[in-house]
Amino acid sequence: MSASPPAWTIAAQSPSRLGTVDVVTRFLKEQRCYITELNSFDDRLVERFFIRAEFRPEDDDFDVDAFSDAFASRADEFDMTFELTPPEARMPVVIMVSKADHCLNDLLYRYRIGQLPMDIRAVVSNHPDLEPLVAWHDLPYYHFPITPHTKAEQEAQVWRVIEETGAELVILARYMQVLSSDMCHRLAGRAINIHHSLLPGFKGAKPYHQAYEKGVKLVGATAHYINDDLDEGPIITQRVEAVSHADYPEDLVAKGRDVERLTLARAVSHHIERRVFLHAQRTVVFDR
Repeated sequence: MSASPPAWTIAAQSPSRLGTVDVVTRFLKEQRCYITELNSFDDRLVERFFIRAEFRPEDDDFDVDAFSDAFASRADEFDMTFELTPPEARMPVVIMVSKADHCLNDLLYRYRIGQLPMDIRAVVSNHPDLEPLVAWHDLPYYHFPITPHTKAEQEAQVWRVIEETGAELVILARYMQVLSSDMCHRLAGRAINIHHSLLPGFKGAKPYHQAYEKGVKLVGATAHYINDDLDEGPIITQRVEAVSHADYPEDLVAKGRDVERLTLARAVSHHIERRVFLHAQRTVVFDR
């Protein structure tokens, strides 16, 4: 989440081969594009290469179509797939929430001040509680109640909103419902969830109160892509904060909320900036 001047971004991956860095950097030089940030990683265990470059064209008559076609031809020699993102691109997003407002409030604030380059198309919830907050931001709010008997119908309503808004990313900002296997597959690689990370692991009601009883010394949060295994999708970001015997349950809850919102915001930022590569059940993340 940087305030640096906007730049074009190219994110690519390929099998590990001699010249994979050169194919990107040499091409950018030939196209008179100045590289402002460059990250690469070669996974020697599976022989897979990842690279991300931010650049600015030196010439005013930059032709994106000609650039993309020329690089596609060059990349094809390396079996390289790539994504080219223009400056100031805003990713269309749908946010899903339940009753907790801390993550939603944080995302809306960062959206409002332009820190997260996203276009929030809708907020969806299984409760009506947060509609006033969303209405204050002049955004659509959809309340779709859910019961064990109406789960399929409710998810069909949610999916309709995602499709009709053209959302490329779905953010589960403390959405306290387990998505079905079908919904997880539909949203694979484009839905981010946030949950607490406590050791030992505490599940069920009031996890921070359970943590207090055990005398934990760290509270944390994990942001990850969703999959069929609850809270076990590919991890994007994690964050921890120290606590002590002087922190009561309400203190742990407050610190946990702060860690959750910061962790989620960074994961969303990384995804939008094309800093995350899904790599089997793992991720390659080029942090700033």
